[in-house]
Amino acid sequence: MNLENARIFEVGPRDGLQNESAILSVDQKIEFIERLVGAGVTDIEIGSFVHPKWVPQMADTDQVAARIAPADLAGENGVRYWALIPNRRGLERALAAGVKYISTAISSSEAHNQSNLNRSIADSLDDLRDSFKLAKDNGCQLRAYISTVFGCPYEGEVDFARVMDIAEQLLDFGADLIALGDTIGAGTPPQVEDGCRRMLEAFGPERVALHLHDTQGLGLTNALLAWRVGMRQFDSAVGGTGGCPYAPSAAGNLGSEDLIHLFNSCGIETGLDLEKLLQTTSWLEKNTPIESVSRYFQYRKSAEGSTL
Repeated sequence: MNLENARIFEVGPRDGLQNESAILSVDQKIEFIERLVGAGVTDIEIGSFVHPKWVPQMADTDQVAARIAPADLAGENGVRYWALIPNRRGLERALAAGVKYISTAISSSEAHNQSNLNRSIADSLDDLRDSFKLAKDNGCQLRAYISTVFGCPYEGEVDFARVMDIAEQLLDFGADLIALGDTIGAGTPPQVEDGCRRMLEAFGPERVALHLHDTQGLGLTNALLAWRVGMRQFDSAVGGTGGCPYAPSAAGNLGSEDLIHLFNSCGIETGLDLEKLLQTTSWLEKNTPIESVSRYFQYRKSAEGSTL
């Protein structure tokens, strides 16, 4: 990893779509993913293997994975296609679909973990220990989200020592990377700066990422402060779409266009083509009921009109 650059993990096709009322077709999802690849994105979360009863927007992730060549799912084209799994059954489905890059989730808040996963944190850790072994036995890479790290909609502020403890256990189980999830966008700049610094000092920039939501309009500030203390891996979603179905106060993800515009203006390389990302968001708005909340996209659309 070049420590002068930033790596962007695009969550739009999963975390972006899962909380939108519109349900895209498989063809639309594939075009969405292909447009992201064309913009230079090398890490894309393509969906989740959850029960369709709970997240109907993700009901066709098996079909989406089937449309991606096996060699590509294995990362041979330089792009890593990730899928979220909620439990061992979801992992088995992902493995059957040929997915080699697995995301998992656990909350740092007991109340949110019960709401999101219907089990305690301790039970989730037991399940993840077994799931990680199966995933590693099948040659997978593992990305583990820890949710609500800067605040929970049910419990309020979370003790960051608990976040650190969960992260250490997940890494011991075999996680390759921990993604700190500010699930409801509760994080203030001092919180984010301190939490990121602690994680980076403990585990290093290769093993930690930051997943921000822009509920309070502090997402970009938090991202820049995190970069300044050494964070180099960031999640975002084109258009600022999404949220968490089990976190009622969650706003959309940090918009990819906003984040890339910020980094570009600071001379931080991401390898992404901002114009193609803007065109992808424009395609979403024109071809689906989804409306972008990305401020940079809205600025460019207003400035350029129908040319975007």
